[in-house]
Amino acid sequence: MDHFSGSFTQQEPIPEAGVEAAIQILRNGRLHRYNTAGDEIAQTALLEEEFAAYTGARYCLAVASGGYALATALRALLVCPDAPVLTNAFTLAPVPGAIASMGARPVFIETTPDLTIDFTHLETMARETGARVLMLSHMRGHLCDMDRLMALCDSLGVRVVEDCAHTMGAAWNGVPSGRHGVIGCYSTQTYKHMNSGEGGLLVTDDAGLAARSVLLSGSYMLYSRHRAAPPPEVFEAMRLDVPNISGRMDNLRAAILRPQIAMLDDRRRRWNALYAVMEAGLDQTNGLRLIPRPEAESYVASSFQFSLPGWKPARVAALVARCAARGVELKWFGAPEPMGFTSRYEHWRYAAPPRLPQTDAVLAGLIDMRLPLTFSPEDVALIARIIRAEVLTVGQGEVAPVTTLRMGD
Repeated sequence: MDHFSGSFTQQEPIPEAGVEAAIQILRNGRLHRYNTAGDEIAQTALLEEEFAAYTGARYCLAVASGGYALATALRALLVCPDAPVLTNAFTLAPVPGAIASMGARPVFIETTPDLTIDFTHLETMARETGARVLMLSHMRGHLCDMDRLMALCDSLGVRVVEDCAHTMGAAWNGVPSGRHGVIGCYSTQTYKHMNSGEGGLLVTDDAGLAARSVLLSGSYMLYSRHRAAPPPEVFEAMRLDVPNISGRMDNLRAAILRPQIAMLDDRRRRWNALYAVMEAGLDQTNGLRLIPRPEAESYVASSFQFSLPGWKPARVAALVARCAARGVELKWFGAPEPMGFTSRYEHWRYAAPPRLPQTDAVLAGLIDMRLPLTFSPEDVALIARIIRAEVLTVGQGEVAPVTTLRMGD
């Protein structure tokens, strides 16, 4: 019987250029972004400039985490305590956490079977609540129809903050993820598309939002040292009114990240090649539905999802356990209790969420799996064989098998 012995959490090493730059920072001791000598340009300022160029944004701010970037975006938009903020029901805990950190109220929107936000429910809840901000989570790298989404939000007077933790390097109809809304937020946590352990980036074309974000991050009136920020005069009108909520990125993490920007396009190619192997290995598996990828979506497939429509919880749990016994780590979004990074909207009791039956049905059979770049195509083919065999085995239980829904269904 096949068994996989690789690690689902092992990342690629930091590129040598990043290691060397980090060692230099450690040797000179100037880790703080504003601690520079002479004409030296801080690694953090250079990172912001280079990431802005990569995304095509006018302004960029590097911060301590992706979650901090999301909260900063809301503060920059002057979201008030108790204000409703729309967001996907299918997301990860830092998204509603960022909303709650403002004292604002998450308003969860239903999820479609293709793992994207439900436009009909979004319109209904925007009108019912009067919400003026949508924190759109491109959860697990799945982009909704961004042209249609932006047209809807523009008609509703709703500003969009994009959570691009899983879509750095992705695009919709050629427009980079994070560049449709007023602010795009990214994560550089270890399991994301660039790895600095922890970290985040925020991009925008709005000078006022950019200046307010820089001040919020804790610039100590040193905002003129930013190279991807508005000119000093933009800060003058607000610099005494915006609180310092310190969350800067340091030069050490910036040094690690800078060489990785140039690697993003190649990483996308390699991730998508692994994804294609997994997709081919699971296609036409009875009882298993693959998630369709629209032609307009240029995705970065750093993880893989499939659903098990109609499966009872006991059967899904059995599949997860049997795959784990063969070395394949699957995460189940329908599990009754949160585990590790995997939780769902009903676990966030601080948000007092209502029941969302459509999302419940989607998550009940939703399986998620990392695809680290340390895997080879042969590794992924083996993993697909194991999953396929176990789906077919477990699917022969007392619940009638569900016919496969294929990519175009």
